[in-house]
Amino acid sequence: MDQDNLIYFAYGSNMFSQRLQAKKRCPSARPMGIAELRGHALKWHKKSKKDGSGKCDIVESTDPQAFVLGALFEIASEEKGALDRAEGLGYGYEEIDIKVLRDGVPLTAKAYRATNVDPALKPYTWYRSLVVAGAREHELSPDYITRLEAVPACDDPDRARHEENMRLIDGGRS
Repeated sequence: MDQDNLIYFAYGSNMFSQRLQAKKRCPSARPMGIAELRGHALKWHKKSKKDGSGKCDIVESTDPQAFVLGALFEIASEEKGALDRAEGLGYGYEEIDIKVLRDGVPLTAKAYRATNVDPALKPYTWYRSLVVAGAREHELSPDYITRLEAVPACDDPDRARHEENMRLIDGGRS
């Protein structure tokens, strides 16, 4: 890894490389493999500033079996501001350094944790689909993908936004 780059742990929609590598986000992002964050649970309770729906969050858990899987990316340092904007730093997320395991080896990575949550929120179906698409892309375990697919979601009343995000998953084919 280049010293001028950062390691980022993506556990939500940014796991999907096409979303993370978009021109306004982090085109330099290069996958480094799967990582596990132990002692945490994945919640979908972060309130989106843009659309009010639920987005992913990592929260500490007292369950000794709790873990969150995600993808590690190496990102050019000069794109850190774009990543902060995409993650909503200061607008519902804060930046944290976390210890994850990659192939059983501890590694420190940047991640974002929610500061504005509402446990009653649900994600939109397109957002859940982006998270699942990222999990499939990085070949997270089938059991973990099944857990992601089972998360209750609701339809986005903005059909254009729904279609735009679903086209991203389809690679622009629809």
